[in-house]
Amino acid sequence: MRLSCEQEDLHRGLSAVARAIPARTTLPITQHVLFEALEDSIVLSATDAETIAITYRIAATVDEPGSITMPSRLLSDFVATLPHEQIKLTLAERSRQVSLSCARNTASIGGLDPDDFPPIPPVDDAARVEVDAERLRKAINQTVFSAATDDSRPVLTGVHFAIDDREVRLAAADGFRLSVHTMELDQEVDERAVIVPARALGELGRLLPEVDGPVTMTFNSAGTQVQFDLGHAKLVAQLIQGTFPNYEQLIPKETTTRTEVSVAELTRETRIASIFARDGSGIVRLIGTPSDGGPGRLQINARAEEVGDNEGEIDAIVDGEEAKIAFNGRYLMDVLQVIDADRALIETSSPSSPGVIRPVGDDAFVHVVMPMFVQW
Repeated sequence: MRLSCEQEDLHRGLSAVARAIPARTTLPITQHVLFEALEDSIVLSATDAETIAITYRIAATVDEPGSITMPSRLLSDFVATLPHEQIKLTLAERSRQVSLSCARNTASIGGLDPDDFPPIPPVDDAARVEVDAERLRKAINQTVFSAATDDSRPVLTGVHFAIDDREVRLAAADGFRLSVHTMELDQEVDERAVIVPARALGELGRLLPEVDGPVTMTFNSAGTQVQFDLGHAKLVAQLIQGTFPNYEQLIPKETTTRTEVSVAELTRETRIASIFARDGSGIVRLIGTPSDGGPGRLQINARAEEVGDNEGEIDAIVDGEEAKIAFNGRYLMDVLQVIDADRALIETSSPSSPGVIRPVGDDAFVHVVMPMFVQW
């Protein structure tokens, strides 16, 4: 194998596929990246051999095709520090030692037999859905953070995709909060419901800014895998088997108070309150007060026994009676950071009932968060 490519391209590709490398494994070769030199490109592949696999294609000048695996961390760290010039890779026949050179830097890295690399199973074309990359990125961004991070209930570690007619609804919940994003499609599709691992979607979200056109989602006939085709990159994920909770019943249908606020102002005050909330179980209290004639106000405060407390206030449009509710400060910050609108609506009915947060002017996203029980 003999080829050359640009340092920026190789660095970008290695960074992309490295996200599929497992932190811990009993299969050492999964800590390697598979290099496949084709006619005019290199295909980089990485997998954890269980839930996720990523392939990434970069342009290259290939004098002799071939393949080899190389340790991901060593290779990525080395390439990242090289100057932005052309890198040459050479692998002698029947050898496992790859020679790399760039400018005045050279290295020799030992690889493993590519035939031992875990195969990435192809996803048969049982069902296809095309989605705009920017729409999908936004949908992932607004849901994946609400998925559970522990494996006590595996279905909650994924994002539920409900595909029906001309829309896809993504939902994620961890038992304390729920995020739902509805995405319109440009074509009619067959009804389908799957659970995609949140980890896989998180990695996909990092790749999507590189894509301008549509992304093709392909499901296999067995209902066990999904492939996201970005053109120059592909991500294959093993679907989570199980029944996702009926989250529709968790979204309150009626509220007594609707409080409209500036997202930027609420984010700032929540960040300040969270400093004090660290020593007070993370609790941030919100008090919405209507006003006759003028603007209402929303108080944001936190207190920690024996440490201190703080109180902030912002203008708000409060429709209904005075509202009191307490949230986990981190949960509140998480949702505020994914709202693209300038203003948000907080819907409440009582201090012990779930609160609903929506962007003003955007019906595609709704977030439900359970309240913290406090002494008022």
